[in-house]
Amino acid sequence: MADITLKNSKTRRVERLDPIIPGKVSMYLCGPTVYDRAHIGNARSAVAFDQLFRLLRHVYGEENVTFVRNFTDVDDKINARAAETGRPISDITAETSQWYLDDMGALGVLQPTHMPRATQYIAEMVTFIEDLIAKGFAYAKDGHVLFRVRAYTDYGKLSGRSVDDMIAGARVEVAPYKEDPMDFVLWKPSSDAIPGWESPWGRGRPGWHIECSAMSHAILGEEFDIHAGGSDLLFPHHENEVAQSCAAGHAFARIWMHNEMLQVEGKKMSKSLGNFFTVRDLLDKGVPGEVIRFVFLGTHYGKPMDWTEKKREEAEKTLRKWYAAAVNGTQVPEAVVVALADDLNTHGALTEMHKLDGSELGASLTLMGLWDGSVPDWASGSDMDLSALEDRLREARTVAMESKDFSEVDALKQALLDAGVEVRMSKAGVELLPGAGFDPAKLEGL
Repeated sequence: MADITLKNSKTRRVERLDPIIPGKVSMYLCGPTVYDRAHIGNARSAVAFDQLFRLLRHVYGEENVTFVRNFTDVDDKINARAAETGRPISDITAETSQWYLDDMGALGVLQPTHMPRATQYIAEMVTFIEDLIAKGFAYAKDGHVLFRVRAYTDYGKLSGRSVDDMIAGARVEVAPYKEDPMDFVLWKPSSDAIPGWESPWGRGRPGWHIECSAMSHAILGEEFDIHAGGSDLLFPHHENEVAQSCAAGHAFARIWMHNEMLQVEGKKMSKSLGNFFTVRDLLDKGVPGEVIRFVFLGTHYGKPMDWTEKKREEAEKTLRKWYAAAVNGTQVPEAVVVALADDLNTHGALTEMHKLDGSELGASLTLMGLWDGSVPDWASGSDMDLSALEDRLREARTVAMESKDFSEVDALKQALLDAGVEVRMSKAGVELLPGAGFDPAKLEGL
């Protein structure tokens, strides 16, 4: 069995994964708040930790890995969307949850072992909060329940901050029901217009942070192996999870993992810059899910990633080549597994795959979530046909340069464009690249 090492955000070290229960692994990933489509930044976390899930199943066996990824289906953003649209909240969360599953499925993301919804665990959250109050780590006031941050002396250790530095360097909500500005909400009152549940503190709803602590405890128990999420969740969400769970007496997660953020063409993704797009936007434009996943896996999860058009083109070209050479297989070469076992080095695994063909390549593509054993429709065109057409276009251009008659060149170029082929012509030569909508049938007459 391969030794898996992972970067633990809690200790800032790469550590060997030694499961709490030998031979069995448990993992929790903070999932989406379901009020809209997932953007590609959301997808990076889903793909990164789906790849870890696949590796764990490969090493330990599918039956020995328990993976939990939640849906946050009670949230002020969801309430606001319902108010804007006039639609029932339950309809919005049901629709957007299915959007998420469909879009992530298109990227090869497996469904986890458990997908709990926050609204299914309200009773567990109320019990959790009552326990924190009884232990002096939380207090109720004006229909709210808040966690006493200064009562938990290890607060800030996960994110590497001190409470005083947090107050000095951040905007902290000042509210009359807070004993201390840093205290965070565990429960808050609900008006008649928004979802609410009866509790010892009145009709209300849970704060965001208590959700994951209650659900992970209910499903995975007092302690589990891995807790994962985006680096944007490190503080305050994960810091608050640690505080409330450990204050309640739970050992909680042994290893914390965080993926870094995503940029687009070297810039922060932003609606104001016009470079914000969802996974569905890309899929609807004809970018295959396998290509999106390949681009994500080309950068280590712990490093910032830059989505570029050049990377998309290169990913598509590589996958076409690999699909043409792959054969179904089950034996993944040791070098690919070793790369993944080294803190989920997906870039290293892809590099090793350039050396493979046949069944070893097929097995590796399957492990990487890039192949289900059949060549996708978008990649079914023949590279040899394009190579022949490259030669033909090159020769036609040479003749046209002499005769000054470019009619054949123009006709060939238009036929290629109509078939979804990108035509690159320069002094260096001619290059044909099949695009996302490539239809080889349109080239049969050529």
